[in-house]
This record gives sequence, C-alpha cells and structure tokens, in this order.
Amino acid sequence: MKLKPISAAIFLSTLPISTVFAGGLDRSGQSILAFLQSGNYAEAGISILDPDVSGTSKTQDFEGEKISDMADDYTFVNAAIKVQATDKVSLGLIYDQPYGADATYSANGVLSSFSQAGEGTSVEVKTQNLTALIGYQPNKNWNFYVGPVWQTVEADIKLRGRAYGAAPLTLSGYNIKVDQEEAYGWLAGFAYQIPEIALKAAVTYRSEIKHNAKSHETTGLAAVANIIPEAGHPYSPYKPVLATLGSREDTVEAVTPQSVNLDLQTGIASNTIAFANIRWVHWDQFAVTPSLLADASSLRGKKQNLIDYSDDQWSANIGVGHKFSDKWSATTSVGWDSGAGNPVTTLGPTEGYWSLGLGAQYSPAENYFIQAGVKHLWLGDATAQTAGNPVGEFTDNNAWAYGMKIGYRF
Repeated sequence: MKLKPISAAIFLSTLPISTVFAGGLDRSGQSILAFLQSGNYAEAGISILDPDVSGTSKTQDFEGEKISDMADDYTFVNAAIKVQATDKVSLGLIYDQPYGADATYSANGVLSSFSQAGEGTSVEVKTQNLTALIGYQPNKNWNFYVGPVWQTVEADIKLRGRAYGAAPLTLSGYNIKVDQEEAYGWLAGFAYQIPEIALKAAVTYRSEIKHNAKSHETTGLAAVANIIPEAGHPYSPYKPVLATLGSREDTVEAVTPQSVNLDLQTGIASNTIAFANIRWVHWDQFAVTPSLLADASSLRGKKQNLIDYSDDQWSANIGVGHKFSDKWSATTSVGWDSGAGNPVTTLGPTEGYWSLGLGAQYSPAENYFIQAGVKHLWLGDATAQTAGNPVGEFTDNNAWAYGMKIGYRF
C-alpha cells in the first residue's frame, strides 16, 4: 500500500472536471488540492461543459410548447502555484472561475414562452477568484493554512417571452447588465497526512463575499406608463406610476455563498488509492433582486427575484485511482449533487445530478504530468418558475464534461 511520492502526487491533484456542473451557479468546486502538494508545484487546466437541457412549457397560452436545448457550452480555466518557502512555511496562489451561467433560449416566432420579437431569454454570469494562501506545517503530518480571496462578478441577462407575464404588465423585454466589480473574502483550513500510505484529509472553509456592483436595467414598461389605475380605485383616473421605470442605473447586491470542502484520500492497495470530495455550499435564501425589476414586478402583484435558491447544495465525488506504470495511471469516479432547491429559476432549470467520470494521466518524467478526463452527468428534473408560477418542466436532461490539466514540479 506504500506509494512513491510522485505516485501520491498524481492523485492529490485531481482532474479539472471534478465538479463542472452543480447546484446554483457553482462551477469549479473551489479546490485547494494543488496547495497541498509536496515541494514546489504548479498546474494549469481547462474544463468544458456541454449540457443538453430542454423541456416543455407550462406558460399560460403556450402550455405544451417544446423548449429546445437552452444551455450553452461553458468553458473555464484554473491555475495554481505553490512554493515551499521553508521546511515549515508554504505559499500559494490559486486562480479559478467558481460561479457562472451561460444559457440562451431559442427564438420561436413572434412570441413564445421564452422568446419575443426574434430574441430569446439569455443569461451570462462570469466570476473570477484569486486566492492567496500561507500554510504552516509544524511537522510532516499537519498543515494549517489561511489567506485572502479576491473575487469579481459580472452579468448580462435578458428576459423574453410570455413566461414573464402578459401585456401590459409583462417583464418580457427586461435587461440587466452588471459591471465587473471586485470584492474580498477569506479562506482557512487544515490538513492531516501520512505520506507513507498516501493518507490525506483536508477541511477548507471559504467565507461569503458580498458584492455591490453597478447595474444598468431597462424594461419596456415605460411604454404603458399611463394605463395603471390608482391603487384601490380601479375606475378612477389613471396614475403614471410607471413613468420612471424605463431604465435605471443603480447598484445590485449579490452575496456569493460560504462553503466547506472536505477532501479525503488513502492508499488501499499497491499503487491504488481511494479518494473523495464532499462539498457544502450555503445557497439557502440566496437571492439577487435588482431595484427596477423589483419595482416592475411588484406592480404585477408579487416581487420577482432575478435569481434565487431555496436549499443548500451538497455534493460528493468518490473514486479510485491506480498507477499502472511509471508513466500511466487512471481514475474512475461517481458523483452526486443535491442541487439548490426545486422549483428553480428559468435561467438554470436543473436540479442536481448523478455522474460517472473517467480520467487518465501520462507522466513523461517524474517532475511533470498531463491529465485528461471525461464525465457524463444525468441532470435532475426541475420545474422552472417566475414570480412563484410554474412556467416550464425540464426532464431527462444530461451533460458531458471534458477536462485537461498539466502539472509540474520544480
């Protein structure tokens, strides 16, 4: 069961497709395993997600309409460097893109559930994370680490179609663009290892990060500014309550959630290890509610959030890795994700998944390797809603994920 150091390093740096599609906006899984490598180490990876998400409309006047694949391909990168500054102190820097969304509903005629005038509902959310780490190793078994996190968020979202209400109080035509904005959080954790048997356990906590970003909102409601009767008097003279709702520049608050990662691995046979990752993300009560959208939707009787989730996300990835020779090794893994509550937002209509992944690694020399992997995901069924009303059923969906990584010791 004893593994050579380079063999253990093979599996400590897991494939870059370990998460790639999860509850809420979670994408990268925010791994810090590169920092737990021994000695000086650097890596860079890329992951590609190719989802197929379709469904059936439950929107009034369009019930039963087929909704074709609305999920766009999604690509993200990660990189890390770790330096063993002294026998007891290590330094690290990790870059990833932890949260995101990319989806476009097809335009279907003049008006459909999720399109209007030749344009479909669409969402693009991008984030970046840069984590600086300092670790203290009092002995060969323990590692305590902490560091600041720099994060940016930006978004571009458009709502189109009857799913967002009927005229004159429809939210179809609503747009929001959120400028890239930076904010700061922190990370802390500890790891325990027994290198002789490739045993390692690590617990990492990441704080929530609060963003107040500049937003640019527009809506078509200004065109019907004079047709709303004064409250309590349905036949009284009309009151121009919507005259100020045409466009607005403001700030929107978004809090990326706190999370905990538990990483485990141990040797189970000669050149064979078992590994697991368990992740918790605090999506419960998460909501993004831009001011113009809140005001406009309130006129329809219920304030609508742009994005919201009702449950915390739990996920697990469990697998086995085996070294066949000094140059070749492989892994296989099974994954599960709970999602972040159902019903869900129309901008990401899936609820968790099950997955099966395969990976391979080629090591031309002892100090560097190349990894590649593929994963298939069976996505959970979900009901999409707007303002508490079901507008679509999304069932029997799936995704493919592909990843590649290069690791180097120096």
